[in-house]
Amino acid sequence: MTASDLKSKTNILFDLDGTLTDNSAGILEGVRRALSNTNIPVPPPEVLQKFIGPPLDRAFIDICGMTESEADIAVSCYREYYRSVGIFENIMYDGIPDMLTSLLSAGRRLFIATSKPEEFSRRIAKYFQIDKYFEFIGGATFDNSRERKVDVIRYVLNKCRLDPTVTAMVGDRMYDIEGAIECSIAPVGVLYGFGSKYELESAGAVAIAENVHDIPKLFI
Repeated sequence: MTASDLKSKTNILFDLDGTLTDNSAGILEGVRRALSNTNIPVPPPEVLQKFIGPPLDRAFIDICGMTESEADIAVSCYREYYRSVGIFENIMYDGIPDMLTSLLSAGRRLFIATSKPEEFSRRIAKYFQIDKYFEFIGGATFDNSRERKVDVIRYVLNKCRLDPTVTAMVGDRMYDIEGAIECSIAPVGVLYGFGSKYELESAGAVAIAENVHDIPKLFI
């Protein structure tokens, strides 16, 4: 698959955090509070950034060395803060509505596939008034039965009966790229989020948009 093949993709799945909105402030403050409440030292900023992207329970385990039961408690603390406050410590990247409008005008069908819990994802999309652009918003479950990015992508594909051969995934982290490849859809990266060009290319992205305005150019 090459970048030129993206012109034939009619279905486009978007990641949320780092692709449509920058929710780093809310996520990181939620993590800090969760760690403080569980008496775990808060790591330095460069380590905290690693919490953006992967499933939260795995991040607490892999980054902080928590057990699964400790991670469950930390996730609960995080969600208590995030549900009422952190969810709105968020900004939408400049140009997102125009970008989505361009894709819709060109006949593309748009969806969200995010590792953030689906309830939170729908609230965020509605808050920024971008829910109207998407046919379906799919996210993770609170019980961890669907938390890996590949599982969320597969869920959206199945729920919406999308043909993988004409579908692409747009995201800022390796989890988006690897999940897309595992689901046999086109993997596209963005550089304005939280992943690096090296990370995205190493994961297998067929194309990378440097900014929001570059995304329609890849598909139209």
